[in-house]
Amino acid sequence: MKKKFITEFLLLFFLGGLTSLSLPPFNLFIINFFTFSIFFGLLFKNLNKKIEKKIFFFYGWFFGFGYFLTSLYWITISLSFDKNFSFLIPIALIFIPSFLALFYGLITLLFYLFNPKNVLSAFFIFSVFFGIVEFIRGIILTGFPWNLIIYSFSKNLNFISILSVIGTYSLNLIAISLFTAPAIYILRKSKKEIGVCIFLLLLPIIFFIHGNFQKKQFKNKEVEKFPYKIRIIGSNISLERFNSKIDTEEVIRELISISSPVSNEKTFFVWPEGIIPDTYLNEISLYTDIFNKSLSENHLLGLGITKKDSENNESKFYNTFSIFDNKLNLIKSYSKIKLVPFGEFLPFEKILDGLGLKTITNNFGSFSRGSEEDIIEIDNSFIKNLKFLPLICYEIIYSGNLTKNRNFNLIINISEDGWFGESIGPKQHFAHSIYRAIETGKYILRSSNNGMAAIINPLGEIEKYIEFGNSGFIDFEEKRVLNKTIFSTHGNKIFMILILLYIFLIFSFNRIRNE
Repeated sequence: MKKKFITEFLLLFFLGGLTSLSLPPFNLFIINFFTFSIFFGLLFKNLNKKIEKKIFFFYGWFFGFGYFLTSLYWITISLSFDKNFSFLIPIALIFIPSFLALFYGLITLLFYLFNPKNVLSAFFIFSVFFGIVEFIRGIILTGFPWNLIIYSFSKNLNFISILSVIGTYSLNLIAISLFTAPAIYILRKSKKEIGVCIFLLLLPIIFFIHGNFQKKQFKNKEVEKFPYKIRIIGSNISLERFNSKIDTEEVIRELISISSPVSNEKTFFVWPEGIIPDTYLNEISLYTDIFNKSLSENHLLGLGITKKDSENNESKFYNTFSIFDNKLNLIKSYSKIKLVPFGEFLPFEKILDGLGLKTITNNFGSFSRGSEEDIIEIDNSFIKNLKFLPLICYEIIYSGNLTKNRNFNLIINISEDGWFGESIGPKQHFAHSIYRAIETGKYILRSSNNGMAAIINPLGEIEKYIEFGNSGFIDFEEKRVLNKTIFSTHGNKIFMILILLYIFLIFSFNRIRNE
C-alpha cells in the first residue's frame, strides 16, 4: 500500500507541475483537461477504499506543491539581489509552494469528508470546494490570488470577455468544471452525465458569442480624442540604483530622455514605481533645476516614490504614486494599501525583525499602509475631469476589491518588475492587468521598469506596448467608452450566487439518485 501511495503522490506532483504550463506566458490550457480529469478521477476512484483522510489531504498537497513550485520558483530571484538573503533562497523555494499547497490539500480533504456517492455530485463538490478555497486563498492573510487556474485563458480574450459579467473567481470556478468534464464523461453511468458534459461544452460557445457581441459594440463606439496625451514610460533601469550604485541625477536624466518632452505638447508623463533612488517625496525638490530645464507648464509628472512621515517621534514610510507639476509642486499623492509580504512589510515584524530579517525592497523596515483607496482627480488648465484609479504594482492582482468608489475614467498601474529578472514572473504579473481591464470595463495604462508597459483597452486588448526589457514611451490620446460592466457594479456577490447554484445542483443530483 505504501508503494501505491508514493506512486500516486509522485503522479499528482507531476500533474501539478504539468498544469503550470497552462499559465502565462505558455498558456497551454489544453493540458488542464488531462491533468484535472486524472486528478479528479484518482480522487473519486479512491473514495470508500478505507484510505485515511490524511492520505486524501496529501493527494491535494502534492498536486498543489508541484503546481506552485514550478509556477512560482521565480519569487526566489528577488532574494539574490542582497547577499544577506541568499541563505533564504532554498528555504523560500520550498516553503512558499509548501504553504500554498495546504489550500489544495484542504480541497481534497473536504472532498473526502463529504464522501460523494455518485460522479455528478462528486464533480460539483470538487468544483465548488476548489472555487471556494481559491477565493479564500485570495483574501486570507492579505491574500495571494496569483496563478488562479483561469489565467490559463489570458490569451483567449473572446472567452474571458464574460469576466465583465461574472468576474475572475466565478470564471475560475467554471474553468475548473470545464477542465474536469472529461472525467465525468469517462466515469458516466447514465445520460445525466452526458447532459452535463453537453451543457459545459455549450458554455464556451456562449462566452464566445458574448465576446464577439461586446467587441462589435465597443468598436462601434465613437472615438473620443483628448486635447492632451498621457505618456506611459517603460524603462529598463538596473535595480542597482537601490544599492546606491547609480547616481540619482543620472536616473532622472535618463527618464527625461526616454519621456522626450516637447514644451508645447500638453502631456501627463507616468513613470514607474519607486524609480527615483535615494530620494523621499519631500526631497524631490532638490532636483527642481533638472526638471525645469526639460518640463514646461504644459506638463504633469506622475511617478512612484517613497514618502517619509514622522508620527509620535517614529518614522513611517509609504510607497506612493505622486503627481507633480513642472515645478515639482505636489498636486496629489496616493499611498499603497496592498503591501507585498516580505517585499514591503514583515508579517509578525517584531518577532522576525528580532531574528535579523528585513524586507527585500528597502533598508528601513516595513512600509506602512495607506489609509484608503483613493481616486486621483486632475482638473487643471489643460487636463479636464481626469479621474483615475492608481494601483501600485501588486495591487492590480485583486479581483472585485479594487475600490469602493467606482467614479473613475481609467486605471493607471505603475510597477517595478526587476526583482524577478527575466523569469516568467513579470509576464504572469502583466496578465492580471488584462483581467482587471475586462472586469472594470476601463482602460489600464501600465508603466513598468524592467517589465512590460502597455495600454490595455476594456476588451483586454493590448493596443500599445513596450517589449519586456526595452525602454520607450507610448501615448494614450484617445479612447472608446464601454458601458458600465455588471461585475463592476456587483463585484464578487456574483461568485457567491454561482456557489449557491452549484450547491443546489449537488442536492438536486443527490435527490435524483435517491429516488
